[in-house]
Amino acid sequence: MKKIGIVMGSDSDVPVIKKATAVLDDFKVPYEVHVYSAHRTPNEAREFAKNAEANDFGVIIAAAGMAAHLAGAIASETTLPVIGIPCKSTNLDGLDALLATVQMPSGIPVATVAIDGGANAAILAIQILALSDKRLAKKLQDKRVNDAKAVLEKDKNILEKLK
Repeated sequence: MKKIGIVMGSDSDVPVIKKATAVLDDFKVPYEVHVYSAHRTPNEAREFAKNAEANDFGVIIAAAGMAAHLAGAIASETTLPVIGIPCKSTNLDGLDALLATVQMPSGIPVATVAIDGGANAAILAIQILALSDKRLAKKLQDKRVNDAKAVLEKDKNILEKLK
């Protein structure tokens, strides 16, 4: 099975990345996590991206706040799918990172999830890997069924919560 590469621009993004790694652990999908900044360590970020396919990665998740150039910088150096997680910051509450992550130039796409959307980034990465892995596809389907059951159970019990 291919690995998922996770890169964050700063260790302040760890709480968001923990949401992703928890999902990947549940699905038993291998991953590596690194801190590389598009601005402070551009050479390391570039080398990681350039070598990602040769190093058996299938998808890369890149999390960054503020200017959030990391996902685009990574995507410019690889043809692997890149999923950007815009991270909340104190200045503009993550809107700056969201706009920077989603507004990639034509030809260098970055799939973008919600601000601080680590769990959805992991699920999207798993969906991409599941295109060629029937075991993962089955686990995703099972998760959907279990999630639906959990909602229907809440529906049955909602009147009790309103009393």
